[in-house]
Amino acid sequence: MKTLIKYTLVILLAASACKAVADTNVLTVAVFNFDSKDEAARDLGAKVAALVTANLSADPQIVTVERADLEKIMGEQELGLSGTVSSDSAAKIGQLTGAKVVVTGRVFKTDDQTILVAKIIGTETSRVYGEIVQGGTGSSLPDLSASLAKKIAADVTEKSATLTAKVETREEWMAKLKQSVAGKKLPVVSVKISERHYGPHIIDPAAATEFSVLLQQCGFTLADENSTNRPAIRISGEGFSAFGLQKGNLISCTARVEITVRDAHAENILIVDRQTSVAVDIAEQTAAKKALENAVDELARRILPKLAKD
Repeated sequence: MKTLIKYTLVILLAASACKAVADTNVLTVAVFNFDSKDEAARDLGAKVAALVTANLSADPQIVTVERADLEKIMGEQELGLSGTVSSDSAAKIGQLTGAKVVVTGRVFKTDDQTILVAKIIGTETSRVYGEIVQGGTGSSLPDLSASLAKKIAADVTEKSATLTAKVETREEWMAKLKQSVAGKKLPVVSVKISERHYGPHIIDPAAATEFSVLLQQCGFTLADENSTNRPAIRISGEGFSAFGLQKGNLISCTARVEITVRDAHAENILIVDRQTSVAVDIAEQTAAKKALENAVDELARRILPKLAKD
């Protein structure tokens, strides 16, 4: 079990680096090796990707996926850092790494020109943009890569609205959630979710509190061991959070919540679900709590409508 948790944390921390600052204007970018199959440009693809990543990482509006983390995550999925990334595969890459934008491309040479072509793909929208730079024999690969990175950064920041999906506000999705259970019979529910943060000790049950808040706001009755009303539904589970990365004064944390929903009378399992989410704040403790709350929000949006009876 400890090995499984340790492995899961490695993936979550890498994904956190990609998803960091999800609630700010900063976007996460994963740069894959450029295709360089031509004999004259052989072995340049990985170098261009590393140089582009280094240049993009200096942009305050962009968080890049660490190459080592990207290699590990994609290696576990046997996808590798291939330069042949399509719009279809970009969606899966986004799910695995948390990246909102994937960058790949091609390097090739003519008689006296080195040409870099980049493909910029939104993992949520499949929107694709392209950029190109070229230089003569006196142009160095670092200079060309820096110029390409500058163009990529401009596209990512200026065209973010088309590269990423629109995010619903809390007010918007709460209105939909309330509407989904309105006029239906709502059972009495108990909530018990244990938590652990891999880092400084953090007190208070953020996940259980958030779940309880959402249940109450939707009209459910809550119960615990001291309540006169006995629960018809028991929601139990566990959550853990971990530090992701720090960029300036902002700290990101990733959290995962796993829950089981049981019929309190028959004790049979009705629903099993889990969710991984990220949050950002200036304090690690607050970021960790927000990440747990974000995970619960996603779970509640899926689960609460299933608990309501016609």
